[in-house]
Amino acid sequence: MHLTPLHVQGGRELRGEIAVQGSKNAALPIIVATLLSSERITLHGVPRLSDVYTILDLMAHLGTHHSWVGPNSLELHTPQIVNTDAPYALVSKMRASFIVLGAILARAGKATVSMPGGCAWGPRPVDQHVKALRALGAELSEDGGNFDAVRRGSLSGHFIFELLTVGGTHNAILAATLGDSVVTLENASIDTDVVELIEFLNRLGADIQGAGTNTLTIRGVPHLRGGEYTVIPDRIEAGTFMMLAAATRSCFTVTNTRPDHLRAVIGKLQEMGVDVTEEGSRLTVDARNRQLKPVNITTQSYPGFPTDLQPQMSALLATVPGTSVVQDPVYPDRLTHVAELHRMGANITVSGYTQVIQGAALHAAPVKAADLRAGAALFIAGLTCEGSTVIDGVQYLNRGYERLAQRLQGLGANVTQNELAPAAD
Repeated sequence: MHLTPLHVQGGRELRGEIAVQGSKNAALPIIVATLLSSERITLHGVPRLSDVYTILDLMAHLGTHHSWVGPNSLELHTPQIVNTDAPYALVSKMRASFIVLGAILARAGKATVSMPGGCAWGPRPVDQHVKALRALGAELSEDGGNFDAVRRGSLSGHFIFELLTVGGTHNAILAATLGDSVVTLENASIDTDVVELIEFLNRLGADIQGAGTNTLTIRGVPHLRGGEYTVIPDRIEAGTFMMLAAATRSCFTVTNTRPDHLRAVIGKLQEMGVDVTEEGSRLTVDARNRQLKPVNITTQSYPGFPTDLQPQMSALLATVPGTSVVQDPVYPDRLTHVAELHRMGANITVSGYTQVIQGAALHAAPVKAADLRAGAALFIAGLTCEGSTVIDGVQYLNRGYERLAQRLQGLGANVTQNELAPAAD
């Protein structure tokens, strides 16, 4: 089976309301964290995305039973770990799956996990994950792309991350949650997804202090209980919709948001001349009849401008007259969208991780997404211009945006896609 391309007829103003799904990047580590409990756990606000199904396949291999008990509610139960290995066939599909290392190690005392896979753009090493676990007392060795980890007792001690890492912080937290010792992590990530993982674990009985700061203190507990938890809204999807409103010079309301998680995005849109109005969890973005101004962007770790919104912002700025500069030192190879935007008439010059963008009107063209956020950028670009843009590589969009075409149709977007078609012989 293969996914058919997305057909986007752009050039029309969008209006109405669109609700943000639960955060994929928060849901994935929380799903993994359910491995630490032998009791039933129900998660609400879990987006039905290919990345979620990928992690559930891996969890099933490890011993987790799961069932969907509502449109976006998921029940998970891991009475015992039946396999302590996470083989390459399962881990290679998604980088985030590497954090099962810490969870399996905490629950079973040993783990074998292959090097992760995931996005096509550039290497993202796991050295900080490995250094943290070793510093806390785990024995780790690597052979043929597989990491073998053993702990002889509770992890304990102190580790200072050499750089901010969301995944590395996740892995260390998961590994240290169960036990009878104390772990201190410094220069830990303050990303919303890390805070969310800590709040979830504490809800189940963990003892983790310092969420939202760079210093975390984890006091091991003997076990975690079951319970229910609702995942936070996806700030990357919210930001994508906000940029779509600006790019199409439309006005619509994005609901189920956390505006406090979007300050960097809101600030840049307002700097461009977009009107953003907050009302509780509702953000109304109005770019109608406005001469937007170019801006400069440099991605940073949270609370700075997110790298996961860099391609979408590049697509927006490609429609804004004047010169904008976009720099992504966080993931400098995240540039697969540039060549495809060129096909649509964008004027973008790349030097290292810097894009110099001369805004101009875009035109429809056949394009292909090579990763998730590039797909979102092409979607935004396609909706700005007259004519039919055909976007291939839809499987990448489905990693991060649930039923995107159908939901945007509710705003008046002319987007069509045949869900599945038989693969060619």
